[in-house]
This record gives sequence, C-alpha cells and structure tokens, in this order.
Amino acid sequence: MSQAGAPIRVVVIDDDPLVRAALFMMLKGASDVEIVGEAADGSMAVELVERERPDVVLMDIRMPVMDGLEATAALVRLEKAPKIIVLTTFDADEYVARALRGGASGFLLKDTPPAELVEAVRKVVAGEPILSPSVTATLIRQVTSSGGPADEPEVVHRANALVSALTEREREVAMAVAHGRSNAEVAAELYMSVATVKAHVSRVLVKLDATNRVQIAICMHDAGLL
Repeated sequence: MSQAGAPIRVVVIDDDPLVRAALFMMLKGASDVEIVGEAADGSMAVELVERERPDVVLMDIRMPVMDGLEATAALVRLEKAPKIIVLTTFDADEYVARALRGGASGFLLKDTPPAELVEAVRKVVAGEPILSPSVTATLIRQVTSSGGPADEPEVVHRANALVSALTEREREVAMAVAHGRSNAEVAAELYMSVATVKAHVSRVLVKLDATNRVQIAICMHDAGLL
C-alpha cells in the first residue's frame, strides 16, 4: 500500500499496446498516481509485480501465455498483494465473476472516462468498493447459481468456520450484502445508518477473508446460507 504522501504505484497489464497507451495517458495527468510498469501477458505481470511492488494492477482478462484469471490468482497469493482491478469490455461477464471470486478487488469497463479511472484507483487503494450495486447483484447471481466449490467438503468447512466468527448483526449485514443490497438498502432494511453499515461491512470483509462484496456472497453461499 502506498505510504502517506507517496504516489499510488500502478502497473498496466494488457496485450493490446493501444489500450496500454490509452491507460497511460489517462493516468499520467493525476499527480498522486505513478505508472511503474506495463506488461502484455499474465506471466510477465507476475514478474513485474514481484519486482515493482505496485499498489494497484489494472488487469486485462483475455491475454496470451497466461490470462488475467491465472495472473490474478498468482498475485493475490503474494505476501504483499496489490489491489487488482479487472479491465473488461462487457460488464458482468463470466470472466469478471471468476476474477472477483479469485480475489480481484473490482472491475472497470475499458471505456471508463479518465476521471472515473483515476478515482477508481484511489478508491481501491483506500479499501472502497468499485462495483456498482446493480452489477454486483448480477455477479452475485452468477457465482451463487453456478454450484461448484460449495460441493467440496473442505470449502464448506472453511466457509462455515469463517461465518461462525461473525456476530449476529454482522451476519445480518453479510446476508443482505450477499443478496446484492447496496449500503443504503442495507441501512434501510436493518434500521442502521449508512456509516454503521460501512463499518459492519469492513469487519465482515476481514472476518470472511474477503476482498469484495461478491466474495462475501460466495462465502455465505458456500456455507449453505444462500
């Protein structure tokens, strides 16, 4: 994570040099953001991140040699893992859901305006979600309706162990998030302030070892609660 006052270190991973150039142009105007490297495939991305230790990785999904899904899985296992923002052409596609399940912090469409791109980089470093509630709900439906890992006993056991650490109120918030509710909707549903909901969601993320709201839903699903 960038130190106070230091620029946010970013690397760009995309097999299209034009996309990399466009992202560089969009980010270079921000005084608090520094691009410290770029790569054209996932294997190069892992080497680059290990060398440069960026705060944020902008990661394309479909690339040769090693795709963005494999690269994301490798990067989140690093001791000081960067925040990973998936770059995609289509919102809520199956690859985005898989990347989020694997540990990515959020995603952006490749045609995101420059100001929104810079703000997303700032938000993800600050630990804020960069998934819109509507897209989050769609992705949650994808991952929780697909079965898969929840059929594996060790996955179920781990999910139940994580969920058991939640307080009753945290579990209520986690369930609401898992149903795709925004913070405002959770606040109205559970009669809390939005600030209180945000605090609960932050604790839930830590206790469930999750990096995003989709992973909260996955954990609740794997524990048999959805």
